Amino acid sequence: MEQIYFALVDTPGLFASIIRKVTESDYIHVVLAMDSELQEAYSVGRRNPFVPLIAGFEKENIYQIEQAFPTARYRIVSLECTKEQKEQIRKQLEKCYQKRFRYHYCILGLPFILCNKPFYQKNHYTCSSFLAKILEENGIQLFEKHFSLVTPRDFYELPQTEVVYEGALREFTGTEGERRRWLWQRLRKAAGALTGA
Repeated sequence: MEQIYFALVDTPGLFASIIRKVTESDYIHVVLAMDSELQEAYSVGRRNPFVPLIAGFEKENIYQIEQAFPTARYRIVSLECTKEQKEQIRKQLEKCYQKRFRYHYCILGLPFILCNKPFYQKNHYTCSSFLAKILEENGIQLFEKHFSLVTPRDFYELPQTEVVYEGALREFTGTEGERRRWLWQRLRKAAGALTGA
């Protein structure tokens, strides 16, 4: 068996406090990752952590998030899946990322969640509804409700997950030296791709 990961996120801010009240959960955002270090992680959320009004499908950068929200807390959990499911999910996320500007945050869907009424607007998702739909499409049925009604709280309450980490993002990302090593590896990889090495 393989593992996929969900990162539940608690960040400060006005919009976050509204979502916190609606979902009745401290964790107001959820991310789908292919690895426990969150280097290959995707979600529907802010395109840039510093700009709350522009949201859509993005690849998460935990170091950028840490800069924007130094007090952010994370709960990372793992879920078992087959090797085939993980590979299908990875390919689907990569395709979505190539077309990322076609995906938007579903603000209109928020009142429907409160009324418990399914609502789908093409290519518009909340962070949790996008994940629920991707998982569903790949044979991982976790919730007994329409994907548009799934909230971060539902991911928090999943009994079949195992907690990998819970605490401050700052502690998870490690020391400044580790961050520099991560950036250096990224630069080396990019240089290798350019030179064909």
